[in-house]
Amino acid sequence: MNLIMKNTAAAVLKCQGLTKRFAGLEAVRDVNLMIAAGERRGLIGPNGAGKTTLFSLINGLHSVTSGSIRIFDHEITRLPGHRRTHLGLGRTFQITNLFPSLTVIENMVVGVMGLKGMKFSMLKPLSTYRKLYEQANEVLESVGIAEKRKEVTKNLSYGEQRQVEICLSLVSNPKLLLLDEPTAGLSPVDTAMMTEMIKKLDPNMTIFMIEHNMDVALQLTDRITVMHQGAVFAEGTPAEIRNNLQVQEIYFGTED
Repeated sequence: MNLIMKNTAAAVLKCQGLTKRFAGLEAVRDVNLMIAAGERRGLIGPNGAGKTTLFSLINGLHSVTSGSIRIFDHEITRLPGHRRTHLGLGRTFQITNLFPSLTVIENMVVGVMGLKGMKFSMLKPLSTYRKLYEQANEVLESVGIAEKRKEVTKNLSYGEQRQVEICLSLVSNPKLLLLDEPTAGLSPVDTAMMTEMIKKLDPNMTIFMIEHNMDVALQLTDRITVMHQGAVFAEGTPAEIRNNLQVQEIYFGTED
């Protein structure tokens, strides 16, 4: 795990005064956030705190009401999602988005083709896409699940499917990866497996992670941001957040 943040000039993600309103609801309120290159940042908070909405603003799924977002010193506040991907932003979702009838490697190849604007045909042998296959296989090998490449996705455990989803997010070679609750719904065994996988990701890649499991967040992150009622409530090292009595009052005992 990376330990100390680099200087602010190396900020990979910078949000200033970020606000999102849905009709009369202020889902994200005046959020200021800075994440350094190579940092592992956790985002926690009770249900409805605004965490997923914040991710959707950064990723471009929702438009910003006010404020600004910069990644790698590029202004992206109004950029479409695919432009953000080309700048180095990757994301997973809380719910898996895989093709259940395809094998793992076929899902990966489809992912690579999507990035390249190509079309996939089940009537063509995989050898037709040899270079794409090799690229996808490299990602699977890098996270240690290459042995699952020929498994039909629907036959995998839910935890294994979540691992494949992370692999899909890696095919674009992101410099900043948003992980939306990677251990949500996982058994203790699968949670441990997912935790080890995330630990092995490229240390040069910056990770911003929503995580409902406090133990996992404490293991995987350098710093933690706590949201409550749409705003940043607290920020600090895992030890500081663990010992913050106000955080315990709003977070522990609730389900995200």
